[in-house]
Amino acid sequence: MDTTPQYLTDTAARSFETTVTRVKDDRVVLAETLFYPEGGGQPADHGTLRADDTEWTVTDVQKKDTIYHTLAGDPPEEGTTVSGELDWERRYAHMRYHTAQHLLSALLIEEYDAPTTGNQLYTDYARMDVEHDRFDAADLAYITDRMNELIEDARPVMWYELDRETAERELDPERTRIDLLPKSIDQLRIVEIEGYDRTACAGTHVANTEELGEFEMQGRESRGKGFERVRFVLHD
Repeated sequence: MDTTPQYLTDTAARSFETTVTRVKDDRVVLAETLFYPEGGGQPADHGTLRADDTEWTVTDVQKKDTIYHTLAGDPPEEGTTVSGELDWERRYAHMRYHTAQHLLSALLIEEYDAPTTGNQLYTDYARMDVEHDRFDAADLAYITDRMNELIEDARPVMWYELDRETAERELDPERTRIDLLPKSIDQLRIVEIEGYDRTACAGTHVANTEELGEFEMQGRESRGKGFERVRFVLHD
């Protein structure tokens, strides 16, 4: 049985009730989950599951044939009703950094023709790899200022499904490499920052750019000819 990924539709929810549908070693499969599985540069959620007087710490979440939640200690039995609670501080940090990454990726394409080739998010910073010869100090200062302008615009952030044919017709192919997705995927989850960016993404995001706080570009390093890695932080 596949797990219903509630994290895709309700990113603001922090707790839920569900049933254990499968147990495999120290991992459990749930009927539905708010726990985000590691992927797309976003780390897995952590948190707890509870049943009666017993509590388990969720230490990892991975998506394979379905979504597996790794627990500390002997897991609950199949059929057990459990309540789940996210480590919200961790999740919310990832939501902020993931949204900021979208905004920065769009900015770098628009103003530097520099597409993102990879990214990794943490709770206290994020890094991105882009196709670009070299950012100098003036570039980093300008990017910081422009990002803060976009954040202060308080742009709404939305997510919804779009059929593949429409997405291929409407989305920027440099920003969303739809051609890299399996042909079997005919519905794409789109994350849109109003008036600035639309791209396919299965991550979690804040509802408005004003939640990002103050953006600071911290530095860059070369990743080989024509490739740069940049690092940024968000201040409350």
